[in-house]
Amino acid sequence: MRHMQAHLDRCYHFIFYFTTERHSGRDLIKYFKMALMNLPVVGPVLVSESLVAMATLCLVYLLLRLMRTKIPEGLQRLPGPKPIPIIGNVLEVGRNPHLSLTAMSVRYGPVFQIQIGMRPVVVLSGSNTVRQALIKQGEEFAGRPDLYSFHFINDGKSLAFSSDQAGVWRARRKLALCALRCFSTIEASSSEYSCVLEEHITKEAEYLVTQLSTAMEASGSFDPFRHIVVSVANVICGMCFGRRYSHDDEELLSLVNLSDEFGRVVGSGNPADFIPFLRFLPSCTMKKFMAINDRFNNFVQKIVTEHYSTYDKNNIRDITDSLIDHCEDRKLDENSNDQVSDEKIVGIVNDLFGAGFDTISTALSWSVVYLVAYPEVQEKLHQELRKNVGMDRSPRISDKPNLPFLEAFIMEIFRHSSFLPFTIPHCTTKDTSLNGFFIPKDTCVFVNQWQVNHDPTTWKEPSTFSPERFLDADGMGFNKLEAEKVLVFGLGKRRCIGETIGRTEFFLFLAILLQKMRFHKVPGHLLDMTPEYGLTMKHKRCQLRASLRKREQD
Repeated sequence: MRHMQAHLDRCYHFIFYFTTERHSGRDLIKYFKMALMNLPVVGPVLVSESLVAMATLCLVYLLLRLMRTKIPEGLQRLPGPKPIPIIGNVLEVGRNPHLSLTAMSVRYGPVFQIQIGMRPVVVLSGSNTVRQALIKQGEEFAGRPDLYSFHFINDGKSLAFSSDQAGVWRARRKLALCALRCFSTIEASSSEYSCVLEEHITKEAEYLVTQLSTAMEASGSFDPFRHIVVSVANVICGMCFGRRYSHDDEELLSLVNLSDEFGRVVGSGNPADFIPFLRFLPSCTMKKFMAINDRFNNFVQKIVTEHYSTYDKNNIRDITDSLIDHCEDRKLDENSNDQVSDEKIVGIVNDLFGAGFDTISTALSWSVVYLVAYPEVQEKLHQELRKNVGMDRSPRISDKPNLPFLEAFIMEIFRHSSFLPFTIPHCTTKDTSLNGFFIPKDTCVFVNQWQVNHDPTTWKEPSTFSPERFLDADGMGFNKLEAEKVLVFGLGKRRCIGETIGRTEFFLFLAILLQKMRFHKVPGHLLDMTPEYGLTMKHKRCQLRASLRKREQD
């Protein structure tokens, strides 16, 4: 048995040695002879079995050599940890990929390769490398990988996740951007607001203040995420569907819960995306994932159908109307090359709705937790609002240039929490190279935003929460150049199309909450700010307290 075990060890060493390193045919023959000399002489059956095993290993080796990508002259093979057959580097990546891949970047550099299951994945870190890939070489890194689970998001018609050809997704992205721009220019019902977007956000933020005050009177504390996510979802409903829901409405709460489940399921990963044969086996996770997407699609489909039946070209009510309007114009234009089918509208609305409220609600909820954790920062922010806006009216978008510390605080929330640790996976559209390393076409690419936002070569004391890092030297102005180093909405051709609206919504919500309320801990309750990994990293659910600010300074 000892002889057999030793021989098996040599066999394993053989396949690992020859499939992970560069070797010539002469090396193979030499190693094969060594293996034959060490065959266990315990009988004709075992010897023949050993010969079959060795022949099989040789065949596997030759097949792998044929499949192995040839590296063009002048370029290098990607560095990275050695994978385990079938599962790859899953064990090393672990439950917190943003941390483990950041640690690997220290060892292997800003461009390296891991293997998740049977799929090779290139990981990008470092601001310069990420910008080189997504901006300067944007066309080459603008694809989306053809992952199994992506086919079930919006029935495979998702603007964000679909691996559609470049011309198709560009046409849909252009349509979505036009619709967003059109909506942002719709006049508000009152002259006190600059646009309908500002009106939606302001009214919902003011209502959130009322809801939190009511919760305090009833229970003495509140769950910030529970109330914030419903308010933010209502803003997106107003933008996309032209309707507002009660905070206790079952349909709205069902949508909120669906989005939360979607984030958890996607964040936990789907093994069938990386180990193909698993898609043929029963999976509770995939069944749940498909059910979530079906319910979401049915909800949006119903509303889009209603919008078609009441559509009036002279009365654009919301983003869905705007999308229908642009599609109708293209149908009338016989020369248009970027036709988008009506069913694609459902996918675009679905993307805007899902991404819009999950990202902003997570950011806003984190902000409230940070305000409680750093009460001196909270007070400084309130005093800036009291001085530059006053207490007689709610903050407006136009107040933004006069609130540099609030802008700095928002950027430090984005950087320090990095609640979007990775972009949606990219994919190379052709054979390319980066930093001297060869990357084949159709390679899945992870962009580690968390590492960029915590890189000690970019940020002084990156683990310290300090909004002041985004102020000018005199501490009086917002440092836009420093803020541009923060990654949160991606870069380049796949940059989030809702970024401008998202930043506006976040700013207004936070400014109104800071102006009108003071947030603090519940005595005896520890504030755990350890993030829970997912598509968006959320803080642990907690109970907080809040009190209304007085109009006059104490």
